[in-house]
Amino acid sequence: MNIQQIRNATLIIHYAGKKFLIDPFLAEKGTYPPFANSARQDQNNPLESLPIPINEIIEHIDAVIVTHLHLDHWDKVAKEVLPKDVKLFTQNEKDAKEVQSAGFQHVEILQEDTVFEGIQLIKTNGEHGRGNMVNLMGHVSGVVFKHPDEKTLYVAGDTVWYQSVEETIHTYNPEVIVVNAGANQLLEGGPIIMDKEDVYKVHQARPTATLIAVHMESANHWGLSKAELKRFVAEKHFSAQLLIPDNGESYTF
Repeated sequence: MNIQQIRNATLIIHYAGKKFLIDPFLAEKGTYPPFANSARQDQNNPLESLPIPINEIIEHIDAVIVTHLHLDHWDKVAKEVLPKDVKLFTQNEKDAKEVQSAGFQHVEILQEDTVFEGIQLIKTNGEHGRGNMVNLMGHVSGVVFKHPDEKTLYVAGDTVWYQSVEETIHTYNPEVIVVNAGANQLLEGGPIIMDKEDVYKVHQARPTATLIAVHMESANHWGLSKAELKRFVAEKHFSAQLLIPDNGESYTF
């Protein structure tokens, strides 16, 4: 398994001989206006440039997984540049129909028993915030990857820590966990993805797992910096279990 951080929640995952692209957010730096009702209204999105050319990101892709359709996970550029015949997984029928309306021909809804090229893909639940924010932000998902020749991988997606995340960890015992950890938030309602305390709870639930923190500092509504998270994990003594990649950085497990 090799996991490469591209930007925000966009990942390239090589797993059991297949190349997966996760949550493609592919526009050039500053293409889109800032997300409303949030910090840094003077900064357009994305805040960072892609670390590698788009053609390198999308070449030889075996499948795309879109955990939900918010702009910073599925943008106009992704719709334009991805091959329309690529295998593409969505979380539900509503998202599938929208993706199909953009011309994609091989769209499948992730289930708890999806198998792709011998790889088990298990859709997991998420909550995109707490309280009223859950309904406002809409449905989100994550995915567990399983294969006899690979470590089990859990990509949690845009979720805060809550019971279903804990249950997923205890059910599948992932050895690698990717968490969206930027504490992104609107001006009211608190974080809509994991903050540093949520990341710590993931670690406590699975102390032997390697955690990879992504979705940080790439859109205007971020609330937790990489530097702050590094200081926090050092204080909590789990720096050895948490990786905070720079854009373009990759890890092999």
